[in-house]
Amino acid sequence: MNAAEVVKSLLVQRFGIPSAHLNAETPLRSLRLDSLALEELRVLLEEQLDIDLEEVSLTPRNTVGQLVAAVDGVAA
Repeated sequence: MNAAEVVKSLLVQRFGIPSAHLNAETPLRSLRLDSLALEELRVLLEEQLDIDLEEVSLTPRNTVGQLVAAVDGVAA
């Protein structure tokens, strides 16, 4: 699975977000992901992809696309 697939899968399965609401331009805040949910998502991504996202700064203002790009940048 690539980063985009893992992010989408986690958002759908763990956070109950309908996949129809997920596209690269979707702000994380519109998915009702607060800072605590983003931290949980960070930990899940680190575990599933065996990467370290500690240096990645994400806020609810970021988009799904920015999240995927940040994960791709670390995983590369």
